[in-house]
Amino acid sequence: MATRLPFTFSDSVAGYVTARTGGSADLTTLDGRRVTIHLTETTSAQHLRNLGQPYHDVTGRMRELLTPGRFVFCYGPVYSEEEGLHYQAAQLVFVNEDDGSWPFERSGWWTEQLRELATFYRRSQFGDGPVDFGDYRTVISGSGGKTDVQVQETDTISRLVYGMASTYLLTGDEDALAVADAGSQYLHDHMRFVDADEDVVYWYHGVEIAQGREHQLFASEFGDDYRAIPAYEQIYALVGLTQTYRVTGNPDYLADIEGTVRLFEKHFHDPKLGGYYSHIDPVTFSPYHESLGPNRARKNWNSVGDHAPAYLLNLFLATGEERHRRMLEHTFDMIVTHMPDRSSPFVQERFHADWTPDTEWGWQQDRAVVGHNLKIAWNLMRMQGTLPKREYLALAEHLGATMPEVGRDSRRGGWYDVVQRAAENGRHRFAWHDRKTWWQQEQAILAYLILAGGTGREDFLQHARESSAFYNSFFLDHDEGGVFFTVLAQGLPFLVGNERLKGSHAMAMYHKAELCYLAEIYTRLLINEEPLELYFRTHPHASFPGGRLRVSPDVFPAGRIVLDRVLIDGAPYDDFDAESMSIRLPDSGEELRIRARVRPAGR
Repeated sequence: MATRLPFTFSDSVAGYVTARTGGSADLTTLDGRRVTIHLTETTSAQHLRNLGQPYHDVTGRMRELLTPGRFVFCYGPVYSEEEGLHYQAAQLVFVNEDDGSWPFERSGWWTEQLRELATFYRRSQFGDGPVDFGDYRTVISGSGGKTDVQVQETDTISRLVYGMASTYLLTGDEDALAVADAGSQYLHDHMRFVDADEDVVYWYHGVEIAQGREHQLFASEFGDDYRAIPAYEQIYALVGLTQTYRVTGNPDYLADIEGTVRLFEKHFHDPKLGGYYSHIDPVTFSPYHESLGPNRARKNWNSVGDHAPAYLLNLFLATGEERHRRMLEHTFDMIVTHMPDRSSPFVQERFHADWTPDTEWGWQQDRAVVGHNLKIAWNLMRMQGTLPKREYLALAEHLGATMPEVGRDSRRGGWYDVVQRAAENGRHRFAWHDRKTWWQQEQAILAYLILAGGTGREDFLQHARESSAFYNSFFLDHDEGGVFFTVLAQGLPFLVGNERLKGSHAMAMYHKAELCYLAEIYTRLLINEEPLELYFRTHPHASFPGGRLRVSPDVFPAGRIVLDRVLIDGAPYDDFDAESMSIRLPDSGEELRIRARVRPAGR
């Protein structure tokens, strides 16, 4: 007999309907458990809706919609009774369509969500008027309003730029590209430092605007990295520039990117033991300086692995340069060599200079960030597309197979944040809380979409669908716009402190835009096997190696997708290579508006 709890609580449950009898329905949860939910005369129901869509009430049809196989979220009071927990359904969210299809697998779902995000951030930063990055602010309230914080952080501008450039790539929205181009130019003019003697480019942490004057913040102002130059800030300074360069070929942006790559190779790279140091001193540019304190002579996931998703894969896509692929290969070789841990299902994330795991650093200690494990799986599959290695595929599949048991909420759906790497009584306990952040859901969705597309495994596709269902049901802010930073385990928004904001040091437009951009691409090309159109507007003096615009939307295995149609300024153009997905640009000396259609090979 179950022990009755002396109190009630409210909770969520997610599952597939197996049966309905009168006023109750049986669900099978994500891990195969049975839960019965009980309807009342006050139960309400809605259908899953995209950002920007109106509320879709289905209360009058909820009993007929509770058909076997339909995926449902239920929230309401939970009572402890002699036979177990009694779930009273206050609110239901129906995810599947009547035909059993998943709405976010329809062509255009993620593109429309990206449009809404671009509209929200454009309005929040610049209103309906001209785009002036001099008025940009890092901190944005939950409703999209600007705050009194006057610091412009380089990385958050770069992340906004990435989102706008990605919006243009999928939609051809000229205003989005105007924002991306203006932001890229602002970064070029205000946020970079060119060291001519070293032949490198370095990016300021940010600029403080006070009484109409700019004060450059040379080293990081963020607590974990205070007064140091962290690799990840330099890495994310490139995320927007690189995506905009893919669209435009602007030679100034390419010069800034290449100068920063030289910075990584000269001052962050460890030529003896491999990888990249996490921090360098802002005066000596040494990773061994005493001023770095706990960051002295350290390497971590961000300094080694984040090159690939933030800019390096996109730089390789845009240039086709072998030296960029070699740098990618090096980073992924370091991941598969040093990060797996036989004593834990999670990878190691922090290291001393000699690759000895550092389990005593700061907030992380011996803890695992669930999203980093998923991010590694996702990016290993991308790298597998350009340089197949059995080690890459093996680790990606291993992480994909093991993470649901240790990092996912199998009763409510969604993915957790930080847990203890070592299990205690068969459980990896939460480091602080059981909340769920937006960016970790992104890593899960993208990881399982590309794993499903690359391996054909149905379980990976199911994880992608269930992860997408949770994200689209609970993270979209239908009242104020944008995406919530964090939700409680049940899916309710957590609006406390910095986590109530839509813009901060930790949140801008990047991760949610990246999700929309790549989820649309993976769903269309890998899952549904449908064609996709992309938009480019090249600079009058575009600088692409060999004079060729490379239009592959992401890294795919050779022969998986092809380019089958090109329009330049609205007219058909046939000087392109279908297999390499590259277009020989005409030497016009003018801007060119290019529309390229890619499709799965053989379709």
